[in-house]
Amino acid sequence: LGPVGQILCHEKEVLVVEKNRLLMSPPSGCFFSWGFPDNSCAFGNYATEKVLSESLCDWGETLCAACPNMTTVITAGSSTVVCVWEVAVSKDKPSHMKLRQPLYGHTDAVTCLAVSEGHSLIVSGSRDLTCILWDLEELSYVTQLAGHEGSISALAINDLTGEIVSCVGPLLYLWNMKGQLLASTGTSSGPQTDILCVSFTQQHEWDSRNVIVTGCTDGIIRVGSLYLGIVKWMCSLDGSAGSASGRGKSWRRCLVLCRELSRGQSVSQRRSNDSPAITALAMSRYRHRAQTLNNGNDCILLCLITVIYTKAHYY
Repeated sequence: LGPVGQILCHEKEVLVVEKNRLLMSPPSGCFFSWGFPDNSCAFGNYATEKVLSESLCDWGETLCAACPNMTTVITAGSSTVVCVWEVAVSKDKPSHMKLRQPLYGHTDAVTCLAVSEGHSLIVSGSRDLTCILWDLEELSYVTQLAGHEGSISALAINDLTGEIVSCVGPLLYLWNMKGQLLASTGTSSGPQTDILCVSFTQQHEWDSRNVIVTGCTDGIIRVGSLYLGIVKWMCSLDGSAGSASGRGKSWRRCLVLCRELSRGQSVSQRRSNDSPAITALAMSRYRHRAQTLNNGNDCILLCLITVIYTKAHYY
């Protein structure tokens, strides 16, 4: 087994699959897998590990995939093209898939994908330092998120608000669906803390306790909150800078680190220096006034954390 690639939380169980595998939605016992030497992909059953079918792709190496529903698979990778596939289902099992639409726009390999059916949105992140928003229904270009400092390493969409978070190394960027940057920050000042996965808590759209959670290469889970903060600025009455008489205040949304969590802290309350990387996160909707955060890392560790009012506790 390899690093955890995806975690799905249900009312009575938590499903976990390794990297380069994706559980089909809704839960059907099937998964989609990629990353084989011949650039093929396959459907299988996670209970029996039986391969149901295979498909050979002419679109280079697949680096990422998303599955918004049982009949749609989205892949992307070294070809720079985002491919939307229609999956044929026979007896509640996928039998084969055919290309519905290739989406062109990136100029370098696509490294990550995120999808929201509720907002009809696909977001692709690339080594070309950009993300592109696509309409899931129309399969058309919407807008581009530019200004990143490096290759995109993780993406997430808030299904309540439509806000998008993109990650580059230790940096985190928050956007709205119009492509406007709302806030950005680094999650840690220390070295080697690249973000590998990111997720939103999603209680209510108006709930200020919703937070952004990141999993990093140093084995730390970081919980960040977004709030309105006062930013002082100086401007003269005629609009020129530097006059104290025109001093005022403006409001700006700020991302603030609320908590750092590691496996070592659960027992010793001290940070461990050898924690394996956090490679997957998931949020559960099945706890009253709380959310359960699950993280996967290089040794297939699965930890349950309850996030309440931006506080987190192991149990």
